[in-house]
Amino acid sequence: MRTIENRIEDMIPNALNAMLGVALLMTPWYLGLNNETAAARNALVCGAAIAVVAVLAMAKSYDWEETIALAIGLWVSIAPWALGFADTRYPMWLHVGIGLAVASLAAFELWRIFVSPQAHSV
Repeated sequence: MRTIENRIEDMIPNALNAMLGVALLMTPWYLGLNNETAAARNALVCGAAIAVVAVLAMAKSYDWEETIALAIGLWVSIAPWALGFADTRYPMWLHVGIGLAVASLAAFELWRIFVSPQAHSV
């Protein structure tokens, strides 16, 4: 397992992921979605998971946290097609946009963990 201690400026990607997770979590209420729809359930579960993982990674980034964030971000971006709500305009685009943003930030953090001279194995 690889890890890196975060300085204040290093917390920005994880703080952004936390905000994106909260935004996804709030999507069902903002768009007035029925909580029984696949889009709403996926937004609630994945938004909460993204926010929790991002908060855990604030002080110290572990490779497993960022790998989980990357996987969730990629899932969120393909969920409209996998769960069958690609025909709903706003939920689909919010899932794709937030998913790709989360995946990009997590990929950046993984790159930083594996390339940075400050990174070390635990």
